[in-house]
Amino acid sequence: MTRGLIDRLSRFRRDEDGTVTTEFVIMFPLFIFLTLAGIEMGIIAVRQATLERAVDLTVRDIRLGTGTAPQHDDIKDLICDRAVMVPECKSNLRLEMIRVDPENYTPPPVVPDCTDKSEEVNPVRAFTNGLDNELMILRACAKFEPYYPLAGIGRELTKDNAGYAAVTATTAFVQEPR
Repeated sequence: MTRGLIDRLSRFRRDEDGTVTTEFVIMFPLFIFLTLAGIEMGIIAVRQATLERAVDLTVRDIRLGTGTAPQHDDIKDLICDRAVMVPECKSNLRLEMIRVDPENYTPPPVVPDCTDKSEEVNPVRAFTNGLDNELMILRACAKFEPYYPLAGIGRELTKDNAGYAAVTATTAFVQEPR
């Protein structure tokens, strides 16, 4: 009886059925992880690029404007119309326009204002149209929900209490004389 058990165990050890399954079980989670991370990173990069481009085009319109001083809502609408990859842009975008004195420079706060779905709505921190030949900094912050919040890059993003991450765009310009 012992001899029969030993023969069956040695045949089982030499049998190569299922070796591909073992490799699959080990490698499949790694490939899925890398795929999800790549998709998430690509989506974030496209959102960042479209927000940057929308802010740049909008600031160009402000800079070259014909004496009109667009207000907060006008600028926000222009940016949202151009930033097609920012989801729910009108409710998830927050703008800051800060006057800067180039001779007595004090940097703006490092962390820009962003919307937080878990808090009450706050008024805009600072949004003032510049005077002629005045240096202005415009910061836009758009919140989005990661596609894969528990895997790869989505897990490592800095998120607010509601689970939203942010992309930001900053630009500076001089208000043209009217």
